Formats: sequence, C-alpha cells, structure tokens
Amino acid sequence: MSNVETLRCAFCEIAAGALPAYIVYESEDILAFLDTRPLFPGHVLLCPREHYTTLPDLPRRLAGPLMEAAQLLAQAVESALEAEGTFVAINNRVSQTVPHLHIHVIPRRRRDGLRGFFWPRQQYQDESAREAVRHAIEIEVKKLLE
Repeated sequence: MSNVETLRCAFCEIAAGALPAYIVYESEDILAFLDTRPLFPGHVLLCPREHYTTLPDLPRRLAGPLMEAAQLLAQAVESALEAEGTFVAINNRVSQTVPHLHIHVIPRRRRDGLRGFFWPRQQYQDESAREAVRHAIEIEVKKLLE
C-alpha cells in the first residue's frame, strides 16, 4: 500500500502519530488504544502498526505477536476494570468500520446488556473517566510484562 493510501486510514494515522489516541499498549509492530465509540468503558482496539485490511492479509511473522498482545490485553482489561471476562473479536470486512485489521478486546460482566450482535454503545462519563480507564489498563499491561 502506498503512503498516500495508508495515511487515509485512521489507524495508520494513529500509528504515525498524526491522530491522537488513548494508547494502552505499544510495541514496534503493534498498537492498542481505547475505542472512541466503546461498547463499554475499557473497550480496546489492538492492531498492527502496518496496514493490513483483514486477518488473512497479516503476515505470519506478525500473527504470533498480535495474538500474544491480545492475550495480554484480555488479562489487563479484565483485571484493570474488575470485569468478569472479556469479549475478543475480529471483523473481516463486514462490520469493519475502519478497514485496517484490528482486534476488539471488550470487558464483560454478566447481565451487561450485550446480546448477540446488537450492542448498545456506552460512552465515558467524561475525559477524566476515560483517562482513568486508559491508565488502569496501561498499568496492568506493564505489570503483566514484568
């Protein structure tokens, strides 16, 4: 993909530092940040820094590191938000709002209202609430990496 095409992608712009994001984890090849339209506070998007549209497009060399980061974030989100579990999902084209491969890591609780694939969106109360969630997840990621 050319640089011009890549810069049209919001996630590529976040990876390049051209768009702001609430980052909770980053490595040389991978980036994770809070979703701007979360299903629940703590909803994280995890993606490769390089542009790949779908999971099948991802080079095998990145598959292991991306899944290891998904494991790490599932633990961090659950622990940081005292959730009962997480929902981890990848959309390939259908329901993929941003055509850049990304994994959703969403905190879950019994009877949280999430049924099937008709999900209510819940916003953060304010910026300080968003920052508190971002910070809590970041701290858990660091603990898990120690």
